[in-house]
Amino acid sequence: MQRKLAPPRLVPQQAEPSSWPDAGSGPMFDLIELFFFAYRDFVGDADRLLLRYNFGRAHHRVLHFVDRRPGLAVAELLDLLKITKQSLSRVLKDLLDQNYIEQRPGLSDRRQRLLHPTEKGRALALELAQLQSRRFARAMDSLPEGAREQAAAFLAAMIDPPPGETA
Repeated sequence: MQRKLAPPRLVPQQAEPSSWPDAGSGPMFDLIELFFFAYRDFVGDADRLLLRYNFGRAHHRVLHFVDRRPGLAVAELLDLLKITKQSLSRVLKDLLDQNYIEQRPGLSDRRQRLLHPTEKGRALALELAQLQSRRFARAMDSLPEGAREQAAAFLAAMIDPPPGETA
């Protein structure tokens, strides 16, 4: 029998930047574990809904970005998700075949494939976004004013800058 590891119940503390450990002062196990558990539960909400459609996380990511950026070129989606054509191929085929996304030729270059959500795709993307937004809202309700902006800044700071740019 596997032991189920529960997330620690930590109370967020305000820390001054001078007290934050640098890379040489040891791992931040508490934050690493909290991030793992938060991610597990955040994607778990969507995973359970996606199971009804026989879709997975890759389908969710593709649908999310196509819905948020209608007319997104396949090449741009590959770059955005940092995946290979082979990785995208099956997922995109599923979404196209089941009428969640449609593909249109580019206006200036007919070889270009531009992706658009269908009505059905927009509805599923919205349902997934609302589900995950409820989790964010529950978490934000317990935090002080301005926490959303701080959370957004924190997550943005974790993202690697594009090649050639410095952080």
